Amino acid sequence: MIKLVQNELIKIFYRVGTYVMIGLLLLMVLITGGFMKYQESQTLDDNQQSWKNELTVQNEQLKKDLAEMKGHAPKEQIEYLEKQIAINEYRIKNNLSPNENYSMWDFVTDASPFIEFAGLFTIIIAAGIVASEFNWGTIKLLLIRPISRTKILISKYITVILFALFMLFVLFSFATFVGAVLFGVPDQSSPYLLYTDGKVIEQPIVVYLITTFLLKYVNTIMLATMAFMISAVFRNNSLAIGLSLFLMLMGSQITRMIAIKYDWAKYLLFANTDLMQYIEGTPIVEGMTMTFSVTMLIIYFVLFQALAHYVFQKRDVAA
Repeated sequence: MIKLVQNELIKIFYRVGTYVMIGLLLLMVLITGGFMKYQESQTLDDNQQSWKNELTVQNEQLKKDLAEMKGHAPKEQIEYLEKQIAINEYRIKNNLSPNENYSMWDFVTDASPFIEFAGLFTIIIAAGIVASEFNWGTIKLLLIRPISRTKILISKYITVILFALFMLFVLFSFATFVGAVLFGVPDQSSPYLLYTDGKVIEQPIVVYLITTFLLKYVNTIMLATMAFMISAVFRNNSLAIGLSLFLMLMGSQITRMIAIKYDWAKYLLFANTDLMQYIEGTPIVEGMTMTFSVTMLIIYFVLFQALAHYVFQKRDVAA
């Protein structure tokens, strides 16, 4: 199995396109870093009393808005205001100023949207890893070896997951490097203030960032799994890429529209891929829990894998 995975990795990194994708990801991070450095403000107010007064005034206005909105505003908006009020009060009480110099960790946070681009490249690999074997005719050479089809398919999927984790590692490490060079490493990192269950909790910024990157990448893993399944079932990487990208861009929005009227939307895939909704935000359907979403993701994962293996095992490739 290990040799099969090594062989698949060699195939991926032998292609020029793989290095183009990695290069594009690094270039986007670098350009963003340069732009942020250019826009960096040097007029931060160090007056501790000033920021406390500002947060106090801000909270007074937020409380007025909250009182006016209760009863008719969307639940998400109400919870957002409650979160901002609680965090502001926590900062004032514990003397945690929001006015700090832009640092390496701030840049890593701002670079997190590039997770979608890393996911895009992973989907491209997943969509072609099986279909390309059929398109090039190399599937026959692969299947004549004394290796079961199950092992071949599993090795290809493991390769997809390893590539996905590799791209995430490249993004996180390069963003950290660029942030350290351009904005410096803070002597003492301020904790991230996490609002959950009506309470504000301090969390080390590094732990928060790693958790955020991993949880946000769950969506990519599920889309890559679906693209892998489509690739194995239909032997068409264009279909796999096109459908996966469409769902990547529109899946959450369509699910939210359905969730407005129907509670059964919670059983849809894209109602559960965003696990950050349980850490920051509100579940798309009231009553959903982290355990429920993880369970649904496992069900979809097993379904995608079962379908891919069943069709791949039954398909006649002799012709």
